[in-house]
Amino acid sequence: MARIHHSRTFAIVLALLIGWQTPVFAQSVTDLQVTASDSESDIISLSLAALDAMAQETFSTTTIWTDGEVTFSGVPLKALLESVDAAGSSVEMVALNDYKVVMSMAELEDNAPIVATRMDGETMSVRDKGPYWIVFPYDQNPKYQNETIYSFSIWQLNRLKVVD
Repeated sequence: MARIHHSRTFAIVLALLIGWQTPVFAQSVTDLQVTASDSESDIISLSLAALDAMAQETFSTTTIWTDGEVTFSGVPLKALLESVDAAGSSVEMVALNDYKVVMSMAELEDNAPIVATRMDGETMSVRDKGPYWIVFPYDQNPKYQNETIYSFSIWQLNRLKVVD
């Protein structure tokens, strides 16, 4: 009888553990969640492959967070939001640790910032500011070298939400 009880307990504990882990597998840490409007029902999940299929921008720049010049590539944020028919006046950018910043849509340029998917040709791990990083071509223009722009340069990005 004790053996049956332990087997049943083990099966219940195993089922609970599997059920607890299932939501983690449902959304990959490398998927970028985009909410295109104030409606929470408009969530779009973009994989790295989906982002790679979009028009890419590449530039080399120095940053205050890296050593030396680094080459970044990824999707211009403006193009990404246009591709999902984003409707709003600002975009809220949220990191894996729930750090968030809000940027006016009026500040988005055709080629800057980008949602960087790669640094020096390699995908970025969470440990190395990935999976995604909002990056500006800081060296191209002094307007990109100020505290406001640096605050928009959110790394470990995993969610974008368009807001009014």
